Amino acid sequence: MAFDIRIKRVYEPAETSDGQRVLVDRLWPRGVSKEKAALTLWLKEIAPSNELRHWYNHMPERWDEFRKLYAKELDGNPEPLRELGALLEHGRVTLLFSSHEERLNNAVALAQYLKDRE
Repeated sequence: MAFDIRIKRVYEPAETSDGQRVLVDRLWPRGVSKEKAALTLWLKEIAPSNELRHWYNHMPERWDEFRKLYAKELDGNPEPLRELGALLEHGRVTLLFSSHEERLNNAVALAQYLKDRE
């Protein structure tokens, strides 16, 4: 069964087509109310560690290494993956992130990690 995963900035309006909305950042996004976020779940435990997040600093030349290091962190942290997997079994899940970088961020890396392990 293929997972139905979408990725979206938390600052974009919530839509019914988002399915379950899961914030995958460690920090709450600035200027977003809980009502506007319309979250199913804030899964901050699945986000990259503070050390990894600071090291990566959205530097494109570190993307490949970031993905490898983040995958290792995810491998060692199965509980949030189980929570997310349970949601994915029930349909579409939209992974929400707050970064201005829309192509190289933790939500993109997480979605790829999940797809690689389906």
